[in-house]
Amino acid sequence: MFSLNERLQADTHPVADLDLCRVLLMNNALWPWLILVPMREGAVEIHRLDTADQAVLMREIVQASQVVERLFAPDKMNVGALGNMVPQLHLHVIGRRRGDPAWPGPVWGSGHAEPYDPAAAAALVARLRRALGR
Repeated sequence: MFSLNERLQADTHPVADLDLCRVLLMNNALWPWLILVPMREGAVEIHRLDTADQAVLMREIVQASQVVERLFAPDKMNVGALGNMVPQLHLHVIGRRRGDPAWPGPVWGSGHAEPYDPAAAAALVARLRRALGR
């Protein structure tokens, strides 16, 4: 049984399910921003996953990072697991560009957001699915 946190559900567009993680697109067109959510009910910390899931999670972080690099050619990749606002374990995979609205600071709490137009979101989700092989 797996249920997605309400805030994650409200703030994202579903992309695909990998072996372990549900991949979501953050509804902020300012950054290529994926969120990986391990589909393990009650998961809150990486170190509490079993070692097999930890290994799969790392492979899926790499896969998502490679997709963002290939599709968007960012200057830097940011990968983080905070969980201060949303306790459900989730990881952010964000492509950053020098000079983006929050550079060089973090995107979280920057106050910069630009929701996707629905058609643009649908097109990007389809592109991401293809890039992820789904």
